[in-house]
Amino acid sequence: QVQLAESGGGLVQVGGSLRLSCVPSGSTHSINAISWFRQAPGKERAFVNRITMSGGNTNTAQDVEGRFFISRDNTKNTVYLQMNNLRPEDTAVYYCNAETFNDEYWGQGTQVTVSS
Repeated sequence: QVQLAESGGGLVQVGGSLRLSCVPSGSTHSINAISWFRQAPGKERAFVNRITMSGGNTNTAQDVEGRFFISRDNTKNTVYLQMNNLRPEDTAVYYCNAETFNDEYWGQGTQVTVSS
């Protein structure tokens, strides 16, 4: 079992930045990759970024390319989502997702609100 704890959400103005954190616990050795997803009101959950735990390879959704960056700090057992130049359409609940060989796990989510 893997548990995920997200933090770092909040209210920010257009053009501002936030950094989200995802801290896994439990069977962390079984995690192959961690991703960020987001769900805006009335919309489906959508992929944002993904990073592999071994090689640090990343994937980024086109709509956040060049503004959102995923990284990991293995010494702190934390995955970050750096969000820059935020727009109102980035307003959503952001979820951390962990992939293992047999399963996937979700955090509770953290709210990000971008005000204009």
